[in-house]
Amino acid sequence: MTTTIAIIEDKSAICDELQRILAKDPECQCVAVCRNLQTAMKKIPPLAPDLIIMDINLPDGSGVDATAKLKQVLPQTLIMMYTVYEESEQIFRALEAGASGYLLKRSTPESLLRAVREIREGGVPMTGDVAQKVIQSFRRKQPQSKEADQLTRREEEILELLSKGHRSKEIADQLSISYLTVATHLRNIYSKLHVQSRTEAVLKYLK
Repeated sequence: MTTTIAIIEDKSAICDELQRILAKDPECQCVAVCRNLQTAMKKIPPLAPDLIIMDINLPDGSGVDATAKLKQVLPQTLIMMYTVYEESEQIFRALEAGASGYLLKRSTPESLLRAVREIREGGVPMTGDVAQKVIQSFRRKQPQSKEADQLTRREEEILELLSKGHRSKEIADQLSISYLTVATHLRNIYSKLHVQSRTEAVLKYLK
């Protein structure tokens, strides 16, 4: 199935590079390239792409703020941050705004294409260093909520693997259970934590 992708990035060289990388995957189709937020907010909503690759530092505003605005009008569109910033504050703001992935620009082309596939399959792709910062920071915060206390040991194991960016099939293989069993556990987790996505579940659990 083809994944339609929009790029929001102000540097032309990076835009060209992203388009070249995406063109290598026959299942990826770049439908828009926007160099600023004003253009993006006009051009992207009518296209309703499956995925937006978003820079953070744009000439007319923050990609994090744009993520929150775009998620309001395109709730089904996934957004992956693609940036040089790896500070914890930027990472958490982006995830809280609705981003479903956070990749650093030093990532290899192979890592980018793998992240696109993961995010479309329900994963939460992050550059390794970023994932570690997310996990470490949330563990330093206050204890889990009462909702998280209702989780079974197996559900906690699944959430732990989700927080590291693993997909459902990988979780099934690691825990020696079926893909359908993982899907059932995920539905139970969403219900207990009162969330609707993997990103929300991981963030709420780690808090």
